[in-house]
Amino acid sequence: MDKLYNMSVFAKVVEMGSFTAVANHLDTTVGNISRAVSVLEESLDTRLMQRSTRRLVITDAGRRFYDRCVAILTDVEHAEAEARDALLEPRGTLRVHSVPGLGRHLVTRAVMAYRNSYPEVSVDLLLSQRMPNLLEEQLDVGIVITRTLPDSAYVSQNIGTSHCILAASPEYLAAHPAPTCPEDLIDHHCVLLGTVDYAPDEWRLESVAGNATFRPTGPSFSVNDMDAMSQALRDGAGIGLLAAFSAMDDLRSGALVRVLPQYHTHVRNVYAVYPSRQFVDAKIKRFIETLNVHVGEHLDAYARELGLAPATILSAGR
Repeated sequence: MDKLYNMSVFAKVVEMGSFTAVANHLDTTVGNISRAVSVLEESLDTRLMQRSTRRLVITDAGRRFYDRCVAILTDVEHAEAEARDALLEPRGTLRVHSVPGLGRHLVTRAVMAYRNSYPEVSVDLLLSQRMPNLLEEQLDVGIVITRTLPDSAYVSQNIGTSHCILAASPEYLAAHPAPTCPEDLIDHHCVLLGTVDYAPDEWRLESVAGNATFRPTGPSFSVNDMDAMSQALRDGAGIGLLAAFSAMDDLRSGALVRVLPQYHTHVRNVYAVYPSRQFVDAKIKRFIETLNVHVGEHLDAYARELGLAPATILSAGR
């Protein structure tokens, strides 16, 4: 028999003073109650109570053990209640990983909104290009931008789509006339983004008029961080592909200008990935809901502002 169960039976016998009363209370037999106490005594090699046909007498060892049992069983009840409550009310620490550009521009805002709503949750936000192992690194949620997710045991939710557009500074375009078609890019300095999901040596462009692929061949500047790339473009380094979430503030202020505005790259999905579909903590559920609002809705708004067609979700999650 389970030791905790035997301990709870013993505690009930002490409190109710009768095997029969406990058996009726637990809807079992007197023999099962007596057996639970006997098994406990055998495992402890200690007599916990003296039995006779007329009464039960708790030994000194039994009384001390009863006090310990009550404390242990109370702790177990509290632990179970806390675990159940974690599925209902956000609390504890939420560890989140995000790709850097999206993390700086939108995920951080989402975290702040989440913290305002759920102040009892502490949030650790880690930014890096690689997709981490959520289980090994004890992460609750990973946020990635990709065309499709690799097969894994993780669960994913699509929280939005990301577009990249061509941009340059007004100063650069004043010195280098803006291209009118993708083929004209060959005459320009190119700023290239090289990350896990962006190949720096090939720009695949889409438009309602058709698709085009451009392979930069001349002198270029390559960087693996979108914010650093934005700075290079503002400084007149050339033309580059920027995610809408990274470019919007500069486009609105005039620090950057769209180049070939009818073109954008293949749409990429933004996924929230977490380890398991079962018994998902409330802190994770509520955070993904927050991401849908403070990341997904912003991405949609950027696409509309840039006049981009509604994106087709490549995979709705798993």
